[in-house]
Amino acid sequence: MSNNELLKIEPMYLQFPFELKKQMSCSLELTNKTDNNVAFKVKTTNPKNYCVRPNYGLILPKSTCKVLVIMQAQKEVPSDMQSNEKFMIQSVIASPDVTAKEVTRETFSKESGHLVEETKLKVSYVCSTMTNITNSPRTRRGFIFQCFC
Repeated sequence: MSNNELLKIEPMYLQFPFELKKQMSCSLELTNKTDNNVAFKVKTTNPKNYCVRPNYGLILPKSTCKVLVIMQAQKEVPSDMQSNEKFMIQSVIASPDVTAKEVTRETFSKESGHLVEETKLKVSYVCSTMTNITNSPRTRRGFIFQCFC
């Protein structure tokens, strides 16, 4: 199944404002583009660093679900303000009689013959207002990164 036949995902990347020692969040909008119920599941390469609510669910036909992604407070500045972490949104057509509570791991099992659509999202950081990263001991090639946004 080609990407994004079931869901419209906005934005197609996760951009977190960055501030040391502070939880930050961003949100996604998942819109069901079909005339069927669509089950979704949000996965990440680093589940200890993020809280996703809801991390799975059911979206009615032509409806939208807002997903909140919370990044745990960071103790140090990432190198070059870059992230290698990624998220994946899996979606699959669900039967009309299924409820959100019935969406399970099995719902997204390709081995069971389900056509699972997978969309990968990258993570990036942006400097939050008034963030000054010069206090960080992290340097690269002798330069201290500063961020004045």
